[in-house]
Amino acid sequence: MTVAVIGAGPAGLMAAEVISAAGVAVTVYDRMPSAGRKLLMAGRGGLNLTHSEAFDGFLQRYGDAAPWLKPVLAAFPPAALMDWAESLGQPTFVGSSGRIFPKALKASPLLRAWLLRLRQQGVTLRLRHDWLGWARDGALRFAAEAGEVRVPASATVLALGGASWPRLGSTGAWSSVLAGQGVAVTLFRPANAGFTISWTPAFARFAGTPLKSIALSFGGQTIRGEAMVAGYGLEGGAVYALSAPLREAIARIGLAILTVDLKPDMTLDQIAARLARPRKSESLSNFLRKALGLAPVQINLLREGHGMMLADDAAALALQVKAVPLRLTGMQGLDRAISSAGGVAWDEVDARLMLRAKPGVFAAGEMLDWEAPTGGYLLQATLATGVAAGKGVLQFMEQHPKPGKKNEQFSLL
Repeated sequence: MTVAVIGAGPAGLMAAEVISAAGVAVTVYDRMPSAGRKLLMAGRGGLNLTHSEAFDGFLQRYGDAAPWLKPVLAAFPPAALMDWAESLGQPTFVGSSGRIFPKALKASPLLRAWLLRLRQQGVTLRLRHDWLGWARDGALRFAAEAGEVRVPASATVLALGGASWPRLGSTGAWSSVLAGQGVAVTLFRPANAGFTISWTPAFARFAGTPLKSIALSFGGQTIRGEAMVAGYGLEGGAVYALSAPLREAIARIGLAILTVDLKPDMTLDQIAARLARPRKSESLSNFLRKALGLAPVQINLLREGHGMMLADDAAALALQVKAVPLRLTGMQGLDRAISSAGGVAWDEVDARLMLRAKPGVFAAGEMLDWEAPTGGYLLQATLATGVAAGKGVLQFMEQHPKPGKKNEQFSLL
């Protein structure tokens, strides 16, 4: 029998690489007609592989899941991911923001080299195979084009993704299958998605306009970066970094007040000093543009948050520039989210990422209950859990050899 990996996304392919590199036969199954679809989608933005942030700070990006992910990420840190990309002929570079990208700035060359490596290691890919669960004899059940297929496996890695971007294959439908096996699955929620704001008609015309060099604050956290005005509200990297606490606040009380600092590089006193200069006959908009370098979208956001009649006093107006309140009342759904929170609860897996309720079955990637902001943190943890699950399979097979077979010593990568 071979090892079955279900899911041909980054986590599943990485698990298949680790297992097959040890000389073990692996078959990867996926319900979609091609592999790595979500990876290719992520590559449209340059394929942010990971981040150069120091490990302690890096780890904190995973919030409540950080204690669980710490050993997984320590075993396959950003430096290891960069070496892995290099081994596939895809050297990397560190951008000005600290994010790490392949020099090709796209996913397709990396994915092609990766699939070639897997084929050379003997990995078999079975597409258009939709996993249905297990038969009574323990065989895996798949819905295939020719009908139902049943496959015995020495061990199984489930890498079925979360519930975001369902059109790319991650529907979360597997949660009911695992729940039926006694595995606790936390409810899926959108992560790294935009938030609803009821813009006035005067500001709605700025939809599609970026807000650059700003800082967003909520719940004691401040994130510097950029955001994008959308017709429904606000989205973008700085927003996504706060998406978890914003989401929970909205779920709890129905709204969240996000504060925007339009000039994070300037102190309150510096802004007040510039605003204290004589305005003469200039309009307030023109004065703000000249005195502070505010763009039209920023000036109008200032009015959106504080009202059309802004403060006349320089000190009071400076306070308004440093703290524009925006009322968030909802979050975009899973179909619009970059990633999802929720999934297999951490208590349901052991240190090898094996399901406690299903010995020999491992979970990896976004189907585990963790979330992180964009910026390289998502793909890093996805690949690291794939490595961990692959090593877990090799350890399991070493400890549970098939009857009549000698106990082979596998090389744990």
